[in-house]
Amino acid sequence: MRTRTLLMLTAAVAALTLPTALPAAAADTPVLTTGATGGTPVAVGDTLTASLASGTTATFHSSATGTSGVSCTASQFTVSVTDNPTAPGTATESLTAHTFDSSTCTSNVTGVLGVNGIQVANLPYTTTVSSDGTVAVTPPSGSAVRTTVTLRTLLGSVNCVYEAPGLSGTASNTDNGIAFTDQHFTKVSGSSLCFANGYFTATYAPVTDGGATVFVN
Repeated sequence: MRTRTLLMLTAAVAALTLPTALPAAAADTPVLTTGATGGTPVAVGDTLTASLASGTTATFHSSATGTSGVSCTASQFTVSVTDNPTAPGTATESLTAHTFDSSTCTSNVTGVLGVNGIQVANLPYTTTVSSDGTVAVTPPSGSAVRTTVTLRTLLGSVNCVYEAPGLSGTASNTDNGIAFTDQHFTKVSGSSLCFANGYFTATYAPVTDGGATVFVN
């Protein structure tokens, strides 16, 4: 009996003094996951893409409240994930491409017959996505978010060049997209057919990682 008591006491002391073997704790949830909130972590280096939300257009109007300008029904962006820390936090991406299909673009500006192209310059841009849904697009130091809209007129092609210091958007898990509303650009060169200011509005959804829907945590 005494031997059994000593063995029990020894076991109790060992339980208090040695680490207890427990199942591995679940990994911390990062800002970006796929499949669901708290789902599969998006890996650094992954490429994320998004086209315009179904049934929507990307617009570049001459005023925040007006309807005069350019409208496109096909546009897409591509980013590479460079950091995806634990939520709450801010994920970082490199925006490597932002394209518009000019064949889907139209203009209602007087004197303009059509849109020959829209080109985004000074890429890549740094893009951040925060847990609260805040999205920021920042150009390289010393440059700007630069867009050239090429319009077709009776007198030939006209290049309208616009710049913005950066863009602000909002990410939502409702449509797994990113929305930009009335982002202000200023004309830096172009003819009188180019409006002095441009206001960019578009919703890109869903954002996907190899076909899997991306969520923000």
